[in-house]
Amino acid sequence: MGLKGDGVVDRDATGASQRPRPHRRGRGELEAQVLSALREAPGPVDTAWVRERLGGSLAYTTVITILTRLLAKGVVTRQRSGRSFVWAPTADEAGLAALRMRRLLDGESDRQAVLASFVTSLPPDDERLLRELLGRAEEPED
Repeated sequence: MGLKGDGVVDRDATGASQRPRPHRRGRGELEAQVLSALREAPGPVDTAWVRERLGGSLAYTTVITILTRLLAKGVVTRQRSGRSFVWAPTADEAGLAALRMRRLLDGESDRQAVLASFVTSLPPDDERLLRELLGRAEEPED
């Protein structure tokens, strides 16, 4: 059999050729594309704007589904605008990466072990930066 998504034709059990299968996106790839489009937006935008920014080949309902999943994850907001909604990211790229890291940590049963492993695996410059940031967070504000 040919590989899926590489333009090679698959063959069934009898050896007859089948239509090439379309490329499947990796897990989270479409969500990342939608978030990227929202970060480039001039402000809150509607679903049609996001769909167009992604090339217009996705079904409108697919874009709505992805936006709704992102809303449930807390990485986008929506506001009513007429009879539909406009969407916006809740954070910049660094904030979204931090949110993903936090969710991974929240899913672990031994937070201390995960954090210890993370810190000890950091390169020295990153560990130094993390210590500086933690020190600043502990300083009282004037």
